[in-house]
Formats: sequence, structure tokens, C-alpha cells
Amino acid sequence: MRSATKRLSVAAIIVATGVAAAPLRKIQFTDTKLKNGLRVIVSEDHAAPVFSIVVNYNVGSRDERKGRTGFAHLFEHMMFKGSENVGQNEHPYLMFMNGGSMNGTTSKDRTMYYEILPANQLDLALFLEADRMRALTITKDNLDNQRNAVQEERRLSVDNQPYGKTFEAIDELAYENFAYEHSVIGSMADLNAASVEDVTAFFKTYYAPNNAVVAIVGDVDAKTALAKVEKYFGAIPVQPAPPQVDMTEPAQTAERRLTLDDPLARLPRLDMAYKIPPSSSPDIDALSVLGTILSGGRSSRFYESIVRQKQLSTGVGAGTDGSRGPGVFTVSATALPGKALKDLEEAIDQEVDRVKTAPIADWEIEKARTGARRSFVAGLGSSLNRAVQLSEDALFYNDPDRINTRADRIAKVTAADVQRVAKQYLVQTNRSVVLTVPKAAAPGRGGQ
Repeated sequence: MRSATKRLSVAAIIVATGVAAAPLRKIQFTDTKLKNGLRVIVSEDHAAPVFSIVVNYNVGSRDERKGRTGFAHLFEHMMFKGSENVGQNEHPYLMFMNGGSMNGTTSKDRTMYYEILPANQLDLALFLEADRMRALTITKDNLDNQRNAVQEERRLSVDNQPYGKTFEAIDELAYENFAYEHSVIGSMADLNAASVEDVTAFFKTYYAPNNAVVAIVGDVDAKTALAKVEKYFGAIPVQPAPPQVDMTEPAQTAERRLTLDDPLARLPRLDMAYKIPPSSSPDIDALSVLGTILSGGRSSRFYESIVRQKQLSTGVGAGTDGSRGPGVFTVSATALPGKALKDLEEAIDQEVDRVKTAPIADWEIEKARTGARRSFVAGLGSSLNRAVQLSEDALFYNDPDRINTRADRIAKVTAADVQRVAKQYLVQTNRSVVLTVPKAAAPGRGGQ
């Protein structure tokens, strides 16, 4: 029975590997630019009677200036407050009443809005997105309302969350370039200082057709969909090109360290950030595989050594951040009760040094490549994920066809590539380290 089980396991692995390595069906799409500069990507998929639409604006927190942070994230909220022909909160109401869903997200590099709807509701999605691109309602009441909403979000997700300040501190420590140093959510002071004139100017600069990509994926006819996009978006006027973002980052020559006292934390936490190139670099694929070797699953090096053998943490994560500008390869872990951060850091450093110097087994590199490839391919099963990927590849790299080359690039990563990037980037002088330690909250008036 035992040998039969073993044979079954090996067979399962072979089948899984074969499936992961099978040639992928190329994603077909059209790529068109309207006269006003709006880039439109349409990919037909008639597997189900639904479609996803993504409107990706080339604006994120990196486009903000000192004293006026948080604007990109503020507009993620403002864009749902109504436009010339759409009432306040009518956008989400129309989505839900017609069997759809929608949301928006903001990062350092872009602001994205999306809808998922039945195939017969393409006109609705295009009308709503075009109306707020053309004529968003910006009033003092709307600004005050959403400013308060964003500030409350900051309180809940940053100021009053365990390790909330840690996530801001690691970027502030690692970067010298303000574009990537400050947080996406912005500061309370900057949000309070924002005026209607400030946000109106920000909107006019960045929320324009020539600064956006629309991707539509699903049960649509490409020619008809493009004609409808032209109908709803074609008359929106082009705006002057926004200023280019300075993405230069001085080379780091010494380790940076910071210790944070966190009264909300219950366990010590370690965060490391190693400087790496932008996501357009050919080294990113090897760094991605490196992250999988170190922390991808229960057979990864961090799990085997630090979690299972030394029992210093319940898990250690590692990987790239996908930044358009100077990026970071992060390693994060929370120490178990009674375990010292010093011992946890030493154990992580030992595994990082070992991946640089000791051989990487064939099974290990194959597992990492297969895992990274499978994760990417699995995401392509969703029309929304494909729309996001196509629009971001167009926006970030001017190459939406990257969606068809990513899996092959991962498959070509070798053990030598992994060791080379580990030796080049994962060095002590190239990293910033934040140690977050629990701190007892001040006792109340009746405390002992």
C-alpha cells in the first residue's frame, strides 16, 4: 500500500508539472488609440455571457507632491460621488441593480476602476465611466465627505492596526525619492489642507483620456465594443500631458535600521527591504523565482529551516513589489512568543547566504518556476484579471502583449540566474530593516 501511494504521488507530480508546462493559448486582443489619446484594448472571450472593463489611469501616489499627498487615493473615492449625468452613489446602485459589481484601487503607480457585468450591459459601463472622466462633480461637500471617509480609512487600516505604521516606515526608510517614499493613503495634515481648487486641478491633469487605458475582456464583439467606446469617450477633450515622474533613486551604500514601538502589536515583527530595479528589468523574473524558492509553500527554504526546524516564526514571506520605479524585495516575519528578533534575523540571513553559495537543486528550481508559472496562469482564468493585466502592461510598459510572454520568461529562469540576482541585490548594504516591538499601552487612570 505504501509503495502504491508513493507511485500515485509521483504520478500526480508529473501530471501537475506537465499541465503547468503545457503550451498556453495566446490571448488575442485589439489595441487601438482614439484621436483624444485614449488607448482601448479589447479581448473577446465567449465562454460566459459576462465581460469585465478596467479603466486604468496613469496616476498614483508617486505623482503627488509634498504637502499634497493622498490625492490619488482620495479620487478613488471621489469618482463614485456623482458626475454631470449620474447622481451621488448612483454608479454603484446601477451596477448592483443590473447584476454587476465594481470597485476601484489605488497604488503608487496607477489608479484603477473596474466593473463586471452581464454581456448586454456594455453601454451602461461605458456611459458611467465616460461621464465621470468627462465631468466629475467636485464640490466642497463631496470633498469634505470623502476626505472624512479617507481619514477614517487611515485610522482603521493604519493608525489603529497592529503593524500599521510598519508598512509606512519601511518605504520611508528604504527610499530617498519622495515619489515612492510616502504612503498611498497620504497624511492627515495633507488631506486637511486640500482645497476644492487643489483637487480640481489634480483631476484635470490626470483624469484625461490621453492619460488612461480602457481594457474590455469577455463576451463582446471587438469591433462593436470599440465603436461604443468611441461613442462614449471620443468627444472627451485631450489634456496637456502630465509632468513626468522622477524615478531616480540614489544607490544605497549602507544598511538602514529602525526600531518601532507598537502598543497594538502582540508579537515582534521583522521587515527587510532590499533595493531592486523597476519591474521592467529582465532581473525581475529571476527575483520572482527567488522569492518562491525562499518562501513559496511548506517545502520552501524559509519554511523548512525557520518555521519547522528552528520554530522561530509561523511563516516568512519574501518577494518583489512589482513597482514601475525603483522597487524592493521584501522579507517579512513575525516572531513566535518567546523568540528573539535577533535570532529570527540571523536565521533569515543564513538562508539568504545559503541560496547565494550552495547549489540549488534541480527539483527546487523546477518547483519554483512551475509554482510561479502556475500562479500567473491561474490568474488568467478571470476576465477581470486579464483586463487588469492587459491595461497595466499597456500603461506601465507600452506592451500589452507581455501577458503572452510572462509564463515563458519565468520558465527560462535558471539556477544561475537566481543566484546571480541574490548575490547582486540581497546584500546587507542594500537593505533597510524595520524592527517592530510590542510596547505596553499607557495604563488608564485606574491602572496599577
